[in-house]
Amino acid sequence: LKMSWFWFYLPLHLLVVACLCHSIKAPTSSQQSFKTDLFNFYHSLILADGKETTIHLLKDIPRRYYFVLEEGRALAPFTITVTPCDVPIEWSILVHKASASFLGKGTQGDHDTQDVSRSQKFSSMVSTIFNYKGNSVETYMGMSSNSALYMLEFLSTERDTHITVYLTTDTTSGHLYPELPMDPRIDVIGIGHTTVTLTWKHSPSVLQHRENIQYCLLVNEKHNYKSLCAAETAIRSSGMKLPPTLALSLSPYLLEPQQVMILSNSELSIINRASSGEVRQICMGTKNTYTVSNLRPSIQYYFDLFVVNLLTNASAAYTGTFAKTLDEPEPKVTELKDGKVVQVVLDGKKQKSYSLQYQAKHKKIQFTFQLCRGQVRVHITKNGKTVALESISGLKYFSLKGKLLDVYLVQVRSTEETNSSVKVQVSPRFHKPLFPLLPESLKIKSFSKLRTCNSVTIAWLGTQEESKYCVYKKKIEEDQIWMELQNADRCSGPESRHRSEKVLCKYFYDINLQRAVTTETIKGLDAGTLYLFDIYLFGPSGIPVRYHSKVVKTRKTC
Repeated sequence: LKMSWFWFYLPLHLLVVACLCHSIKAPTSSQQSFKTDLFNFYHSLILADGKETTIHLLKDIPRRYYFVLEEGRALAPFTITVTPCDVPIEWSILVHKASASFLGKGTQGDHDTQDVSRSQKFSSMVSTIFNYKGNSVETYMGMSSNSALYMLEFLSTERDTHITVYLTTDTTSGHLYPELPMDPRIDVIGIGHTTVTLTWKHSPSVLQHRENIQYCLLVNEKHNYKSLCAAETAIRSSGMKLPPTLALSLSPYLLEPQQVMILSNSELSIINRASSGEVRQICMGTKNTYTVSNLRPSIQYYFDLFVVNLLTNASAAYTGTFAKTLDEPEPKVTELKDGKVVQVVLDGKKQKSYSLQYQAKHKKIQFTFQLCRGQVRVHITKNGKTVALESISGLKYFSLKGKLLDVYLVQVRSTEETNSSVKVQVSPRFHKPLFPLLPESLKIKSFSKLRTCNSVTIAWLGTQEESKYCVYKKKIEEDQIWMELQNADRCSGPESRHRSEKVLCKYFYDINLQRAVTTETIKGLDAGTLYLFDIYLFGPSGIPVRYHSKVVKTRKTC
């Protein structure tokens, strides 16, 4: 047991010899060689002063680091900051106060007896001055003397991990870590369905060194993090890749496929997506109020704020908070009536769904949907059971059979961020059809070889039912084509067009569908000009169906 104490403290003995050699008698050449070899072995475990050190810990294996003051400094303050980057750890500070007897002043007597005596004296001079267990960032502040040697011992009992340690004996040249305010809490001052507004007290470092300090916010759905180091470790372990650090918010990141970077109004947002949820990193400069937007309703989010020193990459963590967004409002339910047309308009950002209800007055009914703009998906249930689920493109009919008084619920949902619009009608199967009989295709064809400087020839399909077709034209510029085609309201009729845009109206049909095709040559056009052509088909009810718009350019020279 006595020998085990001796070997436990042997490194301390050697470091005392190396660092306080001015008070030791000169050793023999063999002693010097032995001590030099062991000193070189342990030299890598001396903790650097004024530098942040990353230490990797293996499970259940303690790591020890040492430090001493420079010669000539009688008493001096020092601080040690330890940041766990994953699981809770245990760490302690032990101090050894050197004595003359231990340092070799009395060397007479039996050699073995002297060794045991020195070991006992050594152990009696070592004391633990600080001990901590947990995963919070912890700082110890103390006074050191030049006759004291310190040992820091770190242990992880859960799994392999890493930590950062910062030691400084210079308290006059500023702080590596940004300072936190007296009250480091984050306050939630507003909660919406998709937004949470936060505020916090300014860091004193921001007020003193505004150009080198900024705030970075981490948003996730799992839990709060005690440090930026811990947050980055957890995010990486979930399968996401992070940029080097949040502090370098203006660096040109090479993002992974699961990352999205958004830079607007001097704010940088990085969104990481993984199976475990979405993690957002937002650096917003020195503002101390921020609204996190585009969240999901009825989800609990955790918010962690870090004040970051851009020069050193060091950060300090505010006390994290959490908030649950409001539940998604129940969609308003509109009653459908036989034969009545309802137009549903959806805001892709605010209201993405709309509900309609119908109580059947007939056993056989038909739902009709005409997509006007955007993209929508329709879900129809009968007495709570799904009977139809489909995306709508153009005109769509659903013929359903049930019992009298069956309750049908129609949910229309926008599938994109832009506005969407759709017309809905329900009617008995024998009811007069709302829309005209449609041709096989609603495309307009143009003939390139028949184009001239002042005319173009177009063609379109008809049906076996005599119907009215009206042609309209409009001049457009090259840069307007995409917007015109994208934003076209396919439910709007000729009443929305200027009278000067009307070209002609005609009736036609053919019993033989193979011959139900008509052509028209539009004359009086300008050379080298783009024209947008639209055709409206009118059925017995008078409600029009718009063909797909066609852009044609006349020849420049003929």
